[in-house]
Amino acid sequence: MLRIRLSMGGVKKRPIYKIVIADSRYPRDGKFIEKIGYYNPLLPKDKKERLKVEAERVKYWMSKGAQPTMRVSRLLGEVQLMPMPKPRNNPQKAIPKKDRKKAEGDKKEETKKDAPSVDSKKPDQKVDAKKEEPKKEQPKAETKKEEPKKEEPKKEQPKAETKKEEPKKEEKKA
Repeated sequence: MLRIRLSMGGVKKRPIYKIVIADSRYPRDGKFIEKIGYYNPLLPKDKKERLKVEAERVKYWMSKGAQPTMRVSRLLGEVQLMPMPKPRNNPQKAIPKKDRKKAEGDKKEETKKDAPSVDSKKPDQKVDAKKEEPKKEQPKAETKKEEPKKEEPKKEQPKAETKKEEPKKEEKKA
């Protein structure tokens, strides 16, 4: 199956992509049939040099059955060579990882607020006081510097005599 996809080039931390026609079995940066454009993600979106695509060649290969990848179909949608694909529903993708935990914590708090209160429950339902009452933060005691402990002389305690058990005699079965 033919794919219209990106092939990565450039140097470390500075990628440049070629838009190529390749067999789906070939490696990403490997053999391709034809180069039909390029994409430079480091340039701002308003620059003309960010994306260049040969429109006639894209239409030709699509008529031959080449399928664009999701990223390439978005790029072709920006150039208006094909309709823009539907955006996928992944709201967490746009949030940085360190902020995702905060957002999850906020959602948990909202669900707790939406939960019915203790008063609205039926009287015959048992309510655990421990579960319903929020935990109160106890003030932390001031930490004192540890003073070296004075060693007291150990008092010898008389040891309890342990009974020594005689070894059991094994009975031989004849």
